[in-house]
Amino acid sequence: MKQGWYQNKWVIRALHVFAWILLYSLPYLLKPSMSEHDKDPNHHAWTIFGYVYELALIAFFYLNAWVYIPSFVYKKRYLEYGASILTVLLALYSIRYTFEVVFLPEHTIDVKPAIFFTFITAFFILSTSTAFQMIKDRLKEDRLASEQVNENLQTELSFLRSQVSPHFMFNVLNNMVALARKKSDALEPSLIKLSSLMRYMLYETDEQKVPLAKETEYLQSYIDLQQQRFGKNVTITVNTDVPETGYEIEPMLLIPFVENAFKHGTGLIMEAKIDINLEIRDKYLFFTVKNKYNDIPMEIKDKTSGIGLSNVSRRLNLLYNQHYKLDIRKQDGWFCVLLQLNLH
Repeated sequence: MKQGWYQNKWVIRALHVFAWILLYSLPYLLKPSMSEHDKDPNHHAWTIFGYVYELALIAFFYLNAWVYIPSFVYKKRYLEYGASILTVLLALYSIRYTFEVVFLPEHTIDVKPAIFFTFITAFFILSTSTAFQMIKDRLKEDRLASEQVNENLQTELSFLRSQVSPHFMFNVLNNMVALARKKSDALEPSLIKLSSLMRYMLYETDEQKVPLAKETEYLQSYIDLQQQRFGKNVTITVNTDVPETGYEIEPMLLIPFVENAFKHGTGLIMEAKIDINLEIRDKYLFFTVKNKYNDIPMEIKDKTSGIGLSNVSRRLNLLYNQHYKLDIRKQDGWFCVLLQLNLH
C-alpha cells in the first residue's frame, strides 16, 4: 500500500522540530525590542534557565506520549499515572528552585509564582501531549481497521472469483476424453478453448479490472465448451456487441449468470433453450441471460457447482455499490436475469 506523506517518519520528525522551534520562538519574536526584562542584570541567567526548562518540557511531552499514556492510561493504571505526573511536576519545580538558589543567590525566592508557573506550563504540555498521542493512536487504529477491511474485501472477492464450477471442468474433460477416443477433429479447438479459459482464470483475474473484450472472449469460450458438451440437446443463442477497446469490468463477473443458466436450464427440460445478449449503450452495459426451467426439479444438481447468484449480488455491492441494477425474475417458464452496469 502506498504510504502518504503524513506517514513518512522523516516528515513527521521535521514537523515536530518545526513546531517546537516555532512555539519557543514566539516569546522572543513578539516581545518589544528593549524590555525591562532585558535591563535585568540576571537576564542571561534567566535565558539559560529558559533553554534548560524548555528542553525539560519537551522531554516531558514525549515521556507522557510514548511511555505514560501506553503504559498507564491505556492499561487503566490511573493511580500510577497520577503519581508519575506528580513526580514530573516536582522535578520541573526543582529545576527552577535549584536554578534560583545556585545562580541567583541574592534573589528572593517567591514560591507561589514559581509553583503557578510550573503548573501552567506543565499542564499545557501534558494536555497537548495527551491529545497528540491519543489522536495519533486513534488514526493508526482507524487506518489498520481500514486496511483490514480492504484486505478482507480483496480476500472475499478473490474467493468469489475462484468459484467456477469444478463440475463443469470434469464434464468438459470427460467430453474431451470421448473426442480423443473418436479421434475427432473437434478435440484440438476444444483444448485450445479450455487452455484459454484456464489461462484467464489463473492469470487475468488477479487484476482489479480487465478489458471487457477479454471478459467477453472468456465468456464465449465457456459457452462454446458447453455447446460442444450438450450438442443439439440445448439451443443456445448468443449475441455480443462489445467494442474492442475503451471499457473495463471486474473479472469473472458475468460468468455466474451463464453458468446458472446451464445449471438450471439443461437436463430433463423439454426443448431446452438459453439466450444470452450483451451490448453497450451510452456507456452502460446491458447483459441479459434467459433460460427455460422446470418448476419441479427432476434431478439433483451438484451442490458445489457454480458461484451462485447471491454471491454475485454480494460482489456487485462491494464493487459497484449504487452503479448497477440487477433484475432476476421467473416469467412464463423462463428464468430471466438482466444486469445493467455503469461503465463510466
